[in-house]
Amino acid sequence: MTIRNKHDLFEIAGTTVPPGKAADIAIPVSDLSAGMQANLEVRVFHGKRTGPTIFVSAAIHGDEIIGTEIIRRVMKKLNASRMAGTVIFVPVVNMFGFITHSRYLPDRRDLNRSFPGAEKGSLASQLAHIFSTEIIGHCSLGIDIHSAALHRYNLPQIRIASGNAELKDFAIEFGAPVVIEAELRPGSLRALAREAGVDMLLMEAGEALRFDEFSVLTGVNGILRVLRKLDIIQTKRLGKRGAPPAQATKTAWLRSTKGGICRLMAPSGTKVHKGDVVAIVSDIFGEGEEAIIAPDDGIVIGHSNLPVVNQGDALLHIAQVRVFDTVGERVEKIEDALYSDQLLDEDEVI
Repeated sequence: MTIRNKHDLFEIAGTTVPPGKAADIAIPVSDLSAGMQANLEVRVFHGKRTGPTIFVSAAIHGDEIIGTEIIRRVMKKLNASRMAGTVIFVPVVNMFGFITHSRYLPDRRDLNRSFPGAEKGSLASQLAHIFSTEIIGHCSLGIDIHSAALHRYNLPQIRIASGNAELKDFAIEFGAPVVIEAELRPGSLRALAREAGVDMLLMEAGEALRFDEFSVLTGVNGILRVLRKLDIIQTKRLGKRGAPPAQATKTAWLRSTKGGICRLMAPSGTKVHKGDVVAIVSDIFGEGEEAIIAPDDGIVIGHSNLPVVNQGDALLHIAQVRVFDTVGERVEKIEDALYSDQLLDEDEVI
């Protein structure tokens, strides 16, 4: 990880932050149609001691708000005067979609397919360029938080690029139920970060436009664990990790074979065997039932919340895990450990 001199001021977007201080910084992005200024709002915790610089971001898709709440709770626990290194928090990257409850920007572009962007490009391209130069350019590690799309739910999980042992250690330390080594998508923040030599943890959890406490606690606990592993914070008050996460390199979506009404038999977090019936689809009269079958042993990491389906709709997302026998027990232990960790329920500064 990149180390800096402990007496350095930290500069971002022309603003400096002294060691041991926190500051809110508004980075101009564009003018709104009504003439107001739209900014990328960041909060910087610049520690007194030497250490790495990392960022934590959320709501690249404007309706994926779970990360905004996770970041809010993490920031309440930090005190820059007790920290090392620097943490840049970006609770809302896509402020346009956040305001309108939309995944996209006003130009209907997906920000997470627009990196690295361009200074004179579309709105999505300009925002991606600002994030690339002002945020990623400072950092050696990033944590980006997403949720499932509208009407879907994701079991909390960490996705990383394959072949990076150090990054895998951070992913396991994060403590989510599942760690998935996944391919990078062109134009995504993770792909850009890799090209820039910045390691990335991508958290998927929960549902668009909704908070759920399990996802929030998993994110808060995980970020604090990563900060502790980097020696950015020093605390013994984080509870023990409930169990090692399940690890996977292959996932598959199961889709509806017909239109009708779906009865889900195996929601997210369920351990399934190859051949298990995980959903049943029938017509609106309850006739012509068709079973959806698990193709492999694994764990359900995502599911649709909509019982009314069309042919081809995605119903469940299953990850093939390396150690299958104990995967159900691991998820239960992780959940129990999170809910029993009193530090996560209190406004206590670390």
